[in-house]
Amino acid sequence: MSDLSRRARELDSADELAHKRKEFVLDEVVYLDGNSLGALPVSVPGRLDDVVRRQWGELRIRSWDESGWWTAPERIGDRIAPLVGADAGQIVVGDSTSVNVFKALVGAVRLAGEERDEILVDATTFPTDGYIAESAARLTGRTLRPVTPAQVPAALSDRTAAVLLNHVDYRTGRLHDLPALTAAAHAAGAIAVWDLCHSAGALPVGLDEHGVDLAVGCTYKYLNGGPGAPAYLYVRRAHQDRFDSPLPGWNSHAEPFGMRPGYEPAPGAPRGRVGTPDILSMLALEAALEVWEGVSVDTVRAKSLALTDFFLECVAAYVPDGTVECLTPSPHDRRGSQIALRCDAADEVMRRLIARGVVGDFRRPDVLRFGFTPLYVGFGDVERAAAVLGEVLEEVARG
Repeated sequence: MSDLSRRARELDSADELAHKRKEFVLDEVVYLDGNSLGALPVSVPGRLDDVVRRQWGELRIRSWDESGWWTAPERIGDRIAPLVGADAGQIVVGDSTSVNVFKALVGAVRLAGEERDEILVDATTFPTDGYIAESAARLTGRTLRPVTPAQVPAALSDRTAAVLLNHVDYRTGRLHDLPALTAAAHAAGAIAVWDLCHSAGALPVGLDEHGVDLAVGCTYKYLNGGPGAPAYLYVRRAHQDRFDSPLPGWNSHAEPFGMRPGYEPAPGAPRGRVGTPDILSMLALEAALEVWEGVSVDTVRAKSLALTDFFLECVAAYVPDGTVECLTPSPHDRRGSQIALRCDAADEVMRRLIARGVVGDFRRPDVLRFGFTPLYVGFGDVERAAAVLGEVLEEVARG
């Protein structure tokens, strides 16, 4: 047994979250793609069976009241709230991340006031956020200005209505400084909107603590809600009475069943709702969130950093010199819960890794991306992944 294998066993033995692995459906595959789609929690199939057979099959329309379907968006939002550092009553679950980005960004512009005519957007953002930001700017008559997160403080002015940023860069795993950038936006009188897709469930966010105005995120990555699981929208309590959603639907009406022609927004987080929620996906998410019971986000973060540190150590030991370049920052305060490695023939390397039982993903043109989900990834998994990566890189180099 190698020294690294021995260390992996020791680290797994001391892992405070090791018991959580039994709450997921796992196999012999080393699954390092939870930053794209989380593993299936064991509680979900049984819950969905009940939802389909009893709640829908037997109770039918009565389940809107008797099974709590109607209140699910706020109830599940309150379960997500502690994972992103928010008090209850500020998060509503529903729609996709893209739709929620649109609601949040247009709502932010309206909060900022007519005199502010510019929107700043992360120039390195996930493409959809950029597309939505461009559309929101056109619809609101604002100018869109793409800047890198590092350029935001200097770019802010009394023209800035809103700033849309990603907490963690989806390509590189770089963690951006949410507290400092939010404070900078506020100092300029702008509204801060954050995309938490690659941070929620992997590291502390502190929405309330740091005064974030609006935030969105998906639930199928580190929150393990399943493919196409609904996203969520955070509206800071201080803004809720003035939050003007660009998508007013009957579900966000103060009196949904009043069927009045005039729109009156509901109080609180429910004004972020739009139409009828996707109950099957929503209740699968609710069941998936049970794995977080008794789990501290700080403990998750500590293990995340330990996993990524150990992976980099193993890569240094097993991977031939000069074959990969790490794009993820080394300092802990600038690192999310993934490692991105650049290499030649990255698409072929990832195909061979997957065939050998190590699942990550490939990002064009040359990036291998490995996500470390602390609730079910162990240190033995990490050591095996790096060892197989080294073997595959040698094979590809030989042709």
